[in-house]
Amino acid sequence: MRKTEPLLALHPGVRFLFAHPAHLIALGFGAGLSHVAPGTVGTLWAWLAYLALQQWLSPLHIGLLILAGTAVGWWACTTTARNLRIADPGCVVWDEVLAFWLVLWLAMPMGFWGQLTAFALFRFFDAAKPGPVGWADEHFKGLGWRGGWGILFDDFVAAFCTLLVIALWRFF
Repeated sequence: MRKTEPLLALHPGVRFLFAHPAHLIALGFGAGLSHVAPGTVGTLWAWLAYLALQQWLSPLHIGLLILAGTAVGWWACTTTARNLRIADPGCVVWDEVLAFWLVLWLAMPMGFWGQLTAFALFRFFDAAKPGPVGWADEHFKGLGWRGGWGILFDDFVAAFCTLLVIALWRFF
């Protein structure tokens, strides 16, 4: 929880969620409304949504959804952050959703334990922000388009780190 965020940014409500289509997307269709660990809740939502989506979409279509979700998410995260007047609000979880979809898309097929490990690794890299994740988080801040990209970018770097660990785990 960031001490500098106003109360609205910490706990926006259903009214804020539905006030603008960008809010609905950026807050992960409600996952970001969680008062406890919204990033973790958003990642859990992403995991369940991915498992449902793969029943109907081919890997190619999931990849295209991630690509389109990135473009739309950049707009949604930029708009929502601007409306909350916070550079990277904790309630914005679309970045976790897209990044974890990317992890699952590139690492599947995996059983439950592999997916759980991927989840734990991603949450570690996203929350602790070691090395390159911290660099990405610090260098792309603001309320404009660059800041909107920054909301997404540090999570994509966390996804890359997660995928690197999985690749090394599978290699050795």
